[in-house]
Parts: sequence; C-alpha cells; structure tokens
Amino acid sequence: MTDSQSHPDAPRVGLIGFGEAGSTFARAGGWEDSARAWDILPARKAVIEDCGVIAAGSASEALEGAAVVLSLVTADQAVPAAEAYAAHMPKGAIWCDMNSVAPDTKRAAAKAVEAAGGRYVDIAVMAPVDPARLNVPLLFAGEHAHEAMMLLRALGFAKTRVVGTEIGQASAIKLCRSIMVKGLEALTAEMVLSASQAGVLDEVLSSLDASEKHISWRERADYNLDRMLLHGRRRSAEMFEACEMIRHLGISPMMTENTVNWQQGLGELGVDPLPDGLEGKIAAITETPHYKGEI
Repeated sequence: MTDSQSHPDAPRVGLIGFGEAGSTFARAGGWEDSARAWDILPARKAVIEDCGVIAAGSASEALEGAAVVLSLVTADQAVPAAEAYAAHMPKGAIWCDMNSVAPDTKRAAAKAVEAAGGRYVDIAVMAPVDPARLNVPLLFAGEHAHEAMMLLRALGFAKTRVVGTEIGQASAIKLCRSIMVKGLEALTAEMVLSASQAGVLDEVLSSLDASEKHISWRERADYNLDRMLLHGRRRSAEMFEACEMIRHLGISPMMTENTVNWQQGLGELGVDPLPDGLEGKIAAITETPHYKGEI
C-alpha cells in the first residue's frame, strides 16, 4: 500500500485536533467522506476542508459513527480531550491516542475512554510526520493494539508495529528515545555556541569527526557507562571546568551542569569490579546501596 492510498474498505475515522499531524495524514490518506475532523480553533475549519475531509461543527459530530478516532491534540490536551469527547463516539470504537505524552498521561486518558465505553490504544509516532506522511513509523500498545493497527493500515498507514499489550509501552519507547535524541540536540547547541564564541568551532568539529566510532547504540551505551563508573569523578572535575568556560563565554551551561552531576554521581558509586555488558552495568548502578533513583 503506497502513500495517499487508503484501503477501499477504510473505516470511518474521526479526527480530534487538526494541526500538522492531522492535516498531513488527511491530505496523504485521501479519506474524503470517510473522515470527519474537528479542531477547537475555528480557523482550522478552512484547513480541514482544504484537506478534502468533512469539517464537523462539533466534536460529537466528528465522532458520530466513527470506528476509529485519532486523537491529535497538543500534549496538554490529551487527557482533557479524552475526558470531554470519548463519550461522543460509538460504544466499542477505538480511541487512538497519538499524542507525545508520558505513559501515566496515556493511562489517565485510557481511563476516561474506557469509562465512556470506548477502547483505548497507545500509539507512538516515531518520526516527523512531514515528509513521512502515512509512511511515518507507528508503535501500538494496549489490549486492542492489533485491531487498531489493522484499522490504521486500512487507512493507509504503512509502517506499523505492535510493541506490547500494556498502555504506556509505546509512549515509553518514544520518550526514552527522545531523552537521547533531544538531549543530543541540546548538547549540540551548547557545544557549537560555545565553540563558535571561543573561535574554535572548525577545530572542534574536525576533532569530533576524527574520533567518531560507528558502533551500535548498545555498544555505545555499554562503553559510556563503563567510562562514567570508572572515571566519573575525574571527568566531573573536567566538566566543571567546562561549565566555567561556558559561563565566561556568556552562555548558560544548562546541559553541561547536569553532565557534571551524572559523572560525579556514577563515579562515586564505587562499582568494583565493573560488570560485563550493558545490563550488568545497569544492574550494578540500580542495585548499589547508594543509588536511590537519583544521582
């Protein structure tokens, strides 16, 4: 199934929230009369119509007769939307929560949907919707995950996978990955701004290129924990000095300050001998008497 081609027997779909994700999916899907959309902002009505789907006059109208609902609101509205609108969809319809929120937030939304007689599925959108459109990778979790996946495949979504039966599992995968991806982005900003201000940007980037190792993330994580457990206290002292340099350059060392804390914290655990493998190191950190969930 290619992008922009939904199945001939595509289910009736209701969209709650019609921002970038909703408009991108609707344009790509060619859902037309099988889809109704509603957004709290009246100005979105013209966008909905331009995307070729029916602009509902209310949330209840958008959800009338829907077999599947795509919740695509802002993160802070994921639970309020479920609480306010789930009762308007047919009993047994599937509420697909595609919002980027914490597992506990998804569980709270699920409670509201299930209390209204709906079925809830946790869906994580694992890449930007533009330009991927209906080829964006989706992870599904929850008791009704497989049925929801098949419905979304009929709507044209091409890269779908069930990752568990517990609500929150898909969300946890996305947010744990985001800790690394968005954290690296923030570290990159702090690094390039500091290097540029110090007049050494080209040399720093060349040095990073020269030391880059193409290894798996499992190997990378194992190696990084190894270095922190073994040399964390010394490395924290170095990063403290990096903080001083960054401040002197007129930049806030927001990321580097916490690097100091992590290096110092893991170095002070005194894990000896260092266990082999990533799981062994994780266990050594979390099971040490000095570790209380915080570093």
